Amino acid sequence: MRFSAKYTQSVRNAQRDQMSSTDTANGATPGAIGFFERYLTVWVVLCIVGGILAGQLLPQLFQAIGRMEVAHVNLPVGVLIWVMIIPMLVKIDFSAMTQVGSQWRGIGVTLFVNWFVKPFSMALLGGIFIRHVFARWLPADQLDSYIAGLILLAAAPCTAMVFVWSQLCKGDPYFTLSQVALNDSIMIVAFAPLVALLLGLSAITVPWATLIISVGLYIVIPVILAQLLRRHLLAKGDAHFRQTVARLGPYSISALLATLVLLFAFQGQAIVEEPLVIAMLAVPILIQVFFNSGLAYLLNRKLGVAHCVAGPSSLIGASNFFELAVATAISLFGFHSGAALATVVGVLIEVPVMLFVVGVVNRSQHWYEAKHSTKEKPL
Repeated sequence: MRFSAKYTQSVRNAQRDQMSSTDTANGATPGAIGFFERYLTVWVVLCIVGGILAGQLLPQLFQAIGRMEVAHVNLPVGVLIWVMIIPMLVKIDFSAMTQVGSQWRGIGVTLFVNWFVKPFSMALLGGIFIRHVFARWLPADQLDSYIAGLILLAAAPCTAMVFVWSQLCKGDPYFTLSQVALNDSIMIVAFAPLVALLLGLSAITVPWATLIISVGLYIVIPVILAQLLRRHLLAKGDAHFRQTVARLGPYSISALLATLVLLFAFQGQAIVEEPLVIAMLAVPILIQVFFNSGLAYLLNRKLGVAHCVAGPSSLIGASNFFELAVATAISLFGFHSGAALATVVGVLIEVPVMLFVVGVVNRSQHWYEAKHSTKEKPL
């Protein structure tokens, strides 16, 4: 089969970007999950403990940090979020969207699950579990805030870690890059209206001004800066690009962990008083991950999509852009809010749950391909 020069170069770019997403500063081999990412749950647990202790021992310090705001945006957190998000967005090649038609079935399934199923199913699950099943054990004044945090968590598809999940399930790198680029483009214009719609349906007041500011600060500006940085790095060659992205990776994770320390320093008292809150918030998140990944996987199989596309499709369909969710929750509702805590629970369970889904995808490949005529050939 003959490919055009432009198409072949796009495939090479996809492979380069996916490989760079899994390289780390300490020399991890391509295809292996990095040291920081592999033990992300451990780091989050340590941040919970450290943040709670720091908040109890140094309350005045964290109160001063909490007051450093402009237009409801906490400045230290804003800086940390940029350090967290921009290295992830540097990996995204938006030119890949010109080739989305080559995997239109897998792209269509993922878009359907990401934008029409996952946010609404999370709002439904949040309402069921937070307002009814667990309501008697949760603080009454935080119920709406918890639901808002769950909605924010599900409203934006993951941007960075999906490259790792894709490689672990032997996914088509070109499909993964195209899908992420398309999702990020949609997110720029759809995130705010979608969040506002779901919050409204859940009878939660929508702070429109702060929401729009959050989208600008945490989506639009980082995307622009990241693409300018990407162009600058690529001008110096692919090797320089990969090395720089690998070096930036630990800074991104460190900024996430520093944000969590701040968050738990403010949330510490509430967690000490209600230690089961985290477990209860995890229930709807776990259900939506398994439901949405399973739905995407089965729809891809029904439509005859190749396994190397169905795997990353199901993982992208289920994972969340938790960095954006944390930042937006803090801006909209504050450090002390149930919304901020709910988004952090997503961070806590993301890695082990998604690794479990990767395992299911890999172990079920024979079943997936049984009596299955592949309509989309791997590249």
